[in-house]
Amino acid sequence: MLILLTNDDGIHSAGLQALADRLQSLGRVVVVAPDRERSAIGHALTLHAPLRAEEILKDRWAVSGTPTDAVNLGIHGILKNMPDLVISGINKGGNMGDDLTYSGTVAAAMEATLMGVPAIAVSLASRRFNYADFSDASRAAETLAVTVSEHGLPADTFINVNVPPRTPLGIRLTRQGKRIYDDAVVENVDPRGRTYYWIGAGCLDFQDLDGTDFHAVQHGYVSVTPLHLDLTNYAAMDRLRCRYSAHRARKPSISRSSFQVREREGDRGRLFSAEGARVRWRSAIDSPIQPPRATTPAAAMAS
Repeated sequence: MLILLTNDDGIHSAGLQALADRLQSLGRVVVVAPDRERSAIGHALTLHAPLRAEEILKDRWAVSGTPTDAVNLGIHGILKNMPDLVISGINKGGNMGDDLTYSGTVAAAMEATLMGVPAIAVSLASRRFNYADFSDASRAAETLAVTVSEHGLPADTFINVNVPPRTPLGIRLTRQGKRIYDDAVVENVDPRGRTYYWIGAGCLDFQDLDGTDFHAVQHGYVSVTPLHLDLTNYAAMDRLRCRYSAHRARKPSISRSSFQVREREGDRGRLFSAEGARVRWRSAIDSPIQPPRATTPAAAMAS
């Protein structure tokens, strides 16, 4: 199996190194990541400047761009073959609820999905980010990488994974939660009398609702949230049609529970049943995370 790794914390991040070390047993692991911190950059793509890529170690490439650039360059420029899986992370801090819309980690997985490659975004919801602190998150990522390799993902779908700061009690399939923002912009004056602002400096909280990513992580579980590239609000379509359409149109028959989509598999297509996917994933999710192996971590990446 060929696995492409990236992140938004930069090529020298301990989380990226821990993930690369853990996945070596699954196949060839190639890292293509930003050459520096690119957190909260979202799905930005560099269009008005050239990109540079340097192989600092074998199969370790530092890119002078965003996480989205790294995935693009990795798939279309550096790798000779299409990867079987793209994993973005392990991010320093959680990416849950509304926060994932800002996340470069999540955006990298989204970009891989746009290119037809199964993808996973992995984040550690903690305040400690030394190499050893990523052991549980890398183990969870390995478990889910095997699951995705064996069962696949629905078309246009990737999974967003958040790992609690302590040893997980298990894995839960969740929905996206809701962040509570309070005074997120702080205004102040510098020594020269000019006003400046800090974004994100206020108190952050979340709605502790059962079944959400926040709730699962808060209670010690790994959260696995399937995210879909189609951002259409289907529930609102009929209401908006009635309000804004000059002529009444036939209402489309859209079944959210029994839909089938076409999944690419090489040059041939096959129908992917959403219900069948839930059954296979439920079996995989109910399985415990594999216990740690007695392995020696690879040497840290050269700075």
